[in-house]
Amino acid sequence: MTLSVAVLMDPIRSIKIAKDTTFALLLEASRRGHALLYMEQGDLAMRNGEAWARLRPLTVTEDPSGWFTLGDPQWRPLAEVDIVLARKDPPVDAQFIYDTMVLERAQRAGCKVVNDPRSLRDCNEKLFSLDFPQCIVPTLVSRDAGELKAFVAEHGEVVLKPLDGMGGRGIFRVRAGDTNLNSMLETMLAGGRNFTVVQKYIPEITAGDKRILLIDGEPVPYALARIPQGDEFRGNLAAGGRGEGIPLSDRDRWIAAQVAPELIRRGLRFVGLDVIGDYLTEINVTSPTGLRELDARFGINIAGLLFDAIEAR
Repeated sequence: MTLSVAVLMDPIRSIKIAKDTTFALLLEASRRGHALLYMEQGDLAMRNGEAWARLRPLTVTEDPSGWFTLGDPQWRPLAEVDIVLARKDPPVDAQFIYDTMVLERAQRAGCKVVNDPRSLRDCNEKLFSLDFPQCIVPTLVSRDAGELKAFVAEHGEVVLKPLDGMGGRGIFRVRAGDTNLNSMLETMLAGGRNFTVVQKYIPEITAGDKRILLIDGEPVPYALARIPQGDEFRGNLAAGGRGEGIPLSDRDRWIAAQVAPELIRRGLRFVGLDVIGDYLTEINVTSPTGLRELDARFGINIAGLLFDAIEAR
């Protein structure tokens, strides 16, 4: 079965193919004989209530000196496309939200979008985990500096996060009594305009921030533990963390089972859970990563599992 597979992504010329999950998905689609089409944010449009896109034929190859070729662009209704892989990286800003509205219109017209655009819009990666209180550590989301400071005083050591960050950017570890706390909160809250997340610090971060990938609610049997290095407390690979593949624990599988029914209900077909120690910290729905590292360590083909699931439907 040959499908037309369009990808919405950040500029392909800028990716690092050895680590890029979107590129692995495109390689798998190409191996299966699917026709690839490429678009960026500026290529989406609405015409008389229909979702359109300026699409370019795309070919990909595992060659660091030249990994893609693009054909001539053509404006087409997205209803003509079988599958859209929505893989635009955060931030989830106003323009991203508008993208999901266009993609939702395409989905209504019969195009299958992975992940569901309504859920990309609704499931903030920091807030969505709060839907599963049995899986998380104490967490507060607020614009009120006094409430946030009281939380820090109560729990002693915490992590502060912005709602719209990725790759570990803008994350602080802080202890009660830290004289920098007021300044941190002033910066993050921007005069009360921005929400800030504060979570109780999980000491098990030293063993790694585990990325667990799920396909249609079923976890891949291995996680990528992203282990902080040197004087860095963040495990994110973008922050210098070292990736190590490990089997899922019983607790990891329990967390996945708690989350899976809601993922399926919301059409979130490819998702990355972040787990530190025994606790869920984030649910990554926009462009989960870690696929290539796990494939390389364990000789699996996670992109193949995802396309098996897509083709089965």
